[in-house]
Amino acid sequence: MGSLQSTFFSLPVLWHNLLVTLLTFAYVFSVPPLMDYLVTNHGLSRDISRKITHICAGSVIVFLPLFHDGHWSQYLNVTVFVVWALLFVQKGLFAADDDQAVKTMTRTGDKKELLKGTLYFVIAGIVCGTIFYKDFQGVLAMAVLGWGDGLAPIFGMKMGKMKYRVLCEKTVEGSLAFFVGSALAGLFFVWLVVPAALNVTVILAIALIATIIEGVSPKEVDNILIPVAVVALAAYL
Repeated sequence: MGSLQSTFFSLPVLWHNLLVTLLTFAYVFSVPPLMDYLVTNHGLSRDISRKITHICAGSVIVFLPLFHDGHWSQYLNVTVFVVWALLFVQKGLFAADDDQAVKTMTRTGDKKELLKGTLYFVIAGIVCGTIFYKDFQGVLAMAVLGWGDGLAPIFGMKMGKMKYRVLCEKTVEGSLAFFVGSALAGLFFVWLVVPAALNVTVILAIALIATIIEGVSPKEVDNILIPVAVVALAAYL
């Protein structure tokens, strides 16, 4: 299958995939400076900045169709996640309080937060981009994690009126945003990356179950629970 794909400028497959990898870096590393600017100069809250970054990071799978299959370099798609994992460990232990990542990717400005949910997120990205490379499970897991879990707190903070609590406080409005964001992102990214696997009923069912799981899960842990649940559900539904 891979041999049927064309490469940029007729480059060898390795160089083609390296070029796409550079595009993912340009995209992902452009987000924190933009969020930092908005937080510092335009009063964007840390919580909103954090979740916009979260959504943008999950959307890096938009580059997957550009990677040439059938060559080891297809797994370079996770390089940006590996780099961020190392950065989160370094910054979570040693960063200054005014560090760009600390300001834009934490709730409270405590650098140790980078060793929790944000680190779990990139680990999920690494697993989905390798073990589940261009598979229905991996693509859907990142779509749900990126958009569902990214939109839920934004709508919950801005519009949340009806609150409920299981292990921590959530809002009905946030949960509805999680479901809609997960469903729409799931449909779009599965159609984009693995169109042969597009199944509207299954995607909506998984989005609904993932919404329930997010609603009952504690903070930080959902970045692990959600992708694990989506992968498991996708394997059996």
